[in-house]
Amino acid sequence: MKAIRIHAFGGPEQMQLDEVPRPVPAADEILVKVYATSVNPADYIIRQGGNEILRPYLKLPLGLGLDAAGIVEETGSEVRDFKKGDRVYGVPNFPGDGSYAEYLTAKASQFVLMPRNISFIEAGSLPSCALTAWNGIVDLGKVQTGQRVLIHGAAGGVGSLAVQFAKAMGAYVIGTASPHNFDFLKEHGADEAIDYNKQSFDDLHGKIDVVFNASPVRDHAARLKSADVLKEGGIFVCTQLDSPFAEELTTALASKNARAAHVGVGLAYASNLSGTTQLIEAGKVKAVVSKIYPLQQAADAHRESETKHVRGKIVLKIRDEN
Repeated sequence: MKAIRIHAFGGPEQMQLDEVPRPVPAADEILVKVYATSVNPADYIIRQGGNEILRPYLKLPLGLGLDAAGIVEETGSEVRDFKKGDRVYGVPNFPGDGSYAEYLTAKASQFVLMPRNISFIEAGSLPSCALTAWNGIVDLGKVQTGQRVLIHGAAGGVGSLAVQFAKAMGAYVIGTASPHNFDFLKEHGADEAIDYNKQSFDDLHGKIDVVFNASPVRDHAARLKSADVLKEGGIFVCTQLDSPFAEELTTALASKNARAAHVGVGLAYASNLSGTTQLIEAGKVKAVVSKIYPLQQAADAHRESETKHVRGKIVLKIRDEN
């Protein structure tokens, strides 16, 4: 089978389309015939050699990719929840061989049945971003009807889903983005949009229940502004796992009985993706695909992703959908 792998860390040119053996599922795994995957910031961070959190897990040669949508081709002897032919989506084992591949194996617990009303391309754009956004908005933020939620980086892959999840929970949603994305945000449920270049939060001081930071930019000043807008007892949730919270931020939050949390706490693959599936099938959430590349052009997809100005997700099509 064909798979994108790297044999050295570096730029997009390190990505090679290799011929590798088709994997065999372990007892608790499924073999997935992959139809679509997508590009995440973690993919190019891994390609470059990783950060302090990821680096210990990276061994060359290395496959890339965190998302997958496809059909169950084979099940391990202990798998009871899936059968051959099921349409599934999820996040495969990490560290593993990645999802930029024609086939992959993964623990059955990391996949769920795809929403019945979307394509493989749409499903392939969702899993890792949906897990992150759901964890931040639902598990940690515990967003409820009538609350006010501020989302940084609202037009990106995680942010655009966070906007939709928060809206589906009944919140009043404010997103930060560049002005050319304002209409896009409102089409996906945002009640207000703020230019992140100006970040004029003067009218929001003490009025926000949950701040969800999905921005790729590490900005301490923006974090402090986020603390300022939170209500008493609010929460600041951040996706930047490699960027610890400064004492100045935690002190500012503590002064109003608020707190900060990184995503990943209480993350449950199956329940979080099943929640996403329910909202998609109910028409309350939709996948946002900005562009589709064939697997052979994965390097070009990475170059575009690294501009950090992508709406929603870039998808890699592995094979045509019947």
